[in-house]
Amino acid sequence: MNAFEALGLDIPFINAINDLGFTQPSEVQEKAIPLLLNSSEDLVALAQTGTGKTAAFGFPMLQNIDVNSRTTQGLILSPTRELCLQITNELGLYGKYLKGLNVTAIYGGASITDQASKVKKGAQIIVATPGRMKDMINRKMVDISKIEYAVLDEADEMLNMGFYEDINDILSYTPQDKSTWLFSATMPKEVATIAKKFMYQPNEITVGHKNVGSEQVSHEYYLVGSRDRYLALKRLADANPDIFSVIFCRTKRDTQKIAEKLIEDGYNAGALHGDLSQNQRDMVMKSFRNKQIQMLVATDVAARGIDVDDITHVINYQLPDEIETYTHRSGRTGRAGKTGISMVIITKSEQRKIKAIERIIQKSFTKKRFPDGDEICRVQLMSLANKIHDTEINHDIDNYLNDLNALYEDTSKEELIKKIFSVEFTRFSNYYKNAKDLNNVSSGPESTGNEKSVRFFINVGKKDGYDWMSLKDFLKAILELGKDDVFKVDVKDSFSFFNTDEKFATKVLEFFQDFKYNGRFVNVEISENPESRKKRRKSSRGTKVNPRDRKSNRSKSLSQRPRRSRRR
Repeated sequence: MNAFEALGLDIPFINAINDLGFTQPSEVQEKAIPLLLNSSEDLVALAQTGTGKTAAFGFPMLQNIDVNSRTTQGLILSPTRELCLQITNELGLYGKYLKGLNVTAIYGGASITDQASKVKKGAQIIVATPGRMKDMINRKMVDISKIEYAVLDEADEMLNMGFYEDINDILSYTPQDKSTWLFSATMPKEVATIAKKFMYQPNEITVGHKNVGSEQVSHEYYLVGSRDRYLALKRLADANPDIFSVIFCRTKRDTQKIAEKLIEDGYNAGALHGDLSQNQRDMVMKSFRNKQIQMLVATDVAARGIDVDDITHVINYQLPDEIETYTHRSGRTGRAGKTGISMVIITKSEQRKIKAIERIIQKSFTKKRFPDGDEICRVQLMSLANKIHDTEINHDIDNYLNDLNALYEDTSKEELIKKIFSVEFTRFSNYYKNAKDLNNVSSGPESTGNEKSVRFFINVGKKDGYDWMSLKDFLKAILELGKDDVFKVDVKDSFSFFNTDEKFATKVLEFFQDFKYNGRFVNVEISENPESRKKRRKSSRGTKVNPRDRKSNRSKSLSQRPRRSRRR
């Protein structure tokens, strides 16, 4: 008997499993499938990315629905369109022997009318992103009032992305007696809250431990000066010539910038983020799956759709804002029984985050040193030597052997080997001859935490479209400062405050001396301390200001540099 057949799956699904080459169910499949086939109770399943969660809920849903009915019976919500399409494709493979099965994907970035048309033809299962699903419900393009099964896939990620209200609204259109299955890699408080609100006494399945990282993944961190992150990334790539990796950045801007720099420096790299069109994303992912791209630089959101089993490394170019997100990142490697490495590039001020991550994933990090130039030259040389040694001979070259032999007639075997390998060796040798010692962090500009900081006022705020993160990104980009050099960003409606170390104060003030952005002067000043501001306000209490004058002064601020008095 097939191991999957023992779980209670019918013959059409066993045949599909055999076609797919599955031999043994994963732990989450072994625990979830029999339970979901034989019970209408709700379920919370906690399992890491890459453990086969789609099959764990996909097979039971497919076996339980009526394919002869055109009524929508199952709804699966997932955080991104990539994951939405991935689930839809996998359900199609699982149900390939079910005549009349219609699984429809609903996601943003594609024609809403085309998707509505597919649903109207009789979609028994809808796989959707929350935003597009809510839109279609509001337009009365879908009817989920009779569904029997609702799945919240990657629930923690959907909540991290701010979909709580959308999920709440969507589920309000579904029947109360449906079965709800929640699948998540981690169990933060928000996921526990959603389970309590939308589920009734759910069964719980845990593969490994809650929020714990995969046993197949080892974790390393590299300490570096804040301005040396990119050099550190290159060093790690050069030290691993056969790397096939995902590199995580926090913002779309950093993702694109790092990918472009890698490409300029000769690496096979690409970017994956939310500003790409669907066609661009598809092209990038196709190149990555075909290994034409060795280093895929991605944001956390965009990476949710990456379904590649042989990724060797995950590199955290920047740590995520939410510590739990690290579990998702590291889960991109060490899949399908293979081992993987999760690397973290951090500065001194971020070391405490490593301890926090260790507590969550219940795994220890190893602090590693950067290899020096000699080590990298040797690694690259031997990598090339092995590739040449293992290359199959193309006998079409036989026609040119006489010319080649004549050219190298006076060259010894040893000299010929030196010439061949000097092509690559010289490039790395020259680059690393005078390369910076990245292990000597104290010699870099990294803040030790003891320097005095200066607080600045800037006359841009929420009305200009900024929040604290986008303003911080804007400032560090135009000032060419490291991520940790701009901090304590506080954004108000029409102005904001930010801090830098005292050593950058002159640079900041000089840069904004006559700086215009979108035709408007941007004014930056050192913020007064509370006492001097209080004295200044007290001294001006007896002076009344005509409202018209105030209004006139305010309108001038868009065309000329504003004065300090505007902040009273």
